[in-house]
Amino acid sequence: MEIALQQLINGLVLGSIYALVALGYTMVYGILGLINFAHGEVVMVGALTALTVMTKLVASGVPIPLAILLGLLAAIVVCMLLGFSIERIAYRPLRNAPRLAPLITAIGVSIVLQNLAMIFWGRNYHFFPEILPTGQHIVGGATITNLQIIIILVAVLMMAGLVLLVQHTRMGRAMRATAENPQVARLMGVNIDRVISSTFILGSALAAVAGILVAANYSIAHYHMGFILGLKAFTAAVLGGIGNLAGAVVGGLLLGIIESFGAGYISDLTNVCTLSNVLPLDSLCAANPTISILGSNYQDVFAFFVLIVVLIFRPSGLLGEKVAERA
Repeated sequence: MEIALQQLINGLVLGSIYALVALGYTMVYGILGLINFAHGEVVMVGALTALTVMTKLVASGVPIPLAILLGLLAAIVVCMLLGFSIERIAYRPLRNAPRLAPLITAIGVSIVLQNLAMIFWGRNYHFFPEILPTGQHIVGGATITNLQIIIILVAVLMMAGLVLLVQHTRMGRAMRATAENPQVARLMGVNIDRVISSTFILGSALAAVAGILVAANYSIAHYHMGFILGLKAFTAAVLGGIGNLAGAVVGGLLLGIIESFGAGYISDLTNVCTLSNVLPLDSLCAANPTISILGSNYQDVFAFFVLIVVLIFRPSGLLGEKVAERA
């Protein structure tokens, strides 16, 4: 029972991160019908930007809370500019092109961003400084750390804020109108280009926060960290029903729990690093950081097995609805 509760906690932490990233996929798809496969790289840029800023500020004597805040703000600004640039340069010229063209472009943008990050930050792994409180709490025999609590709370607040924005603001109404029928929305005075750019900017801001949470959770950031994370978040979006905000959240949490329980009960040595977040990285994790970033092979198998099953038996996802093809 204690082991099951521990895996549930770990799954909720992992699923909260997946849900944040999946929201970026589902917002863009809901409005453009486009899978932005470069979104995982935006998460990576956010993590490395925040890590770089925080490390330099802490080393120069800036108080830790201020360093965290400035690192977060820097990551959000950089990612928002990156998201806007990606939409404006790579996707907008192809808006009326055949669907295959923007898909190939998205993959190309992902590869370009990975290589640019490798040039700028290098191939080495960057360790996240232990600047957050490391206390632990016992819940029903399982252990949850302060960091895990912070990750869940931040993710919940960000997701709730997004729902409020979409449901109760003028921009949110414009986004919903554009997703429903862009031609009619344009006739009603909605600036479609501005709405689409705002969607990319908003999704990139969420990606920046998710990147920081990932780096803090695994204590490591790397130029290739966004690739598998992005694919898993896309899986979560499909699982919940891509284009549906609630579906992205449900899919992310469910995928995190499935991965945690699956890899936890088919355990191997890698799970010491991947799933047992109650302890800091030990010498094994430090010697092989890929374990912490990419997770065990079992986790990857479970994630993509879920994707295959969902596509076969319920292509629209758990909360998705079948819709007619737009004219």
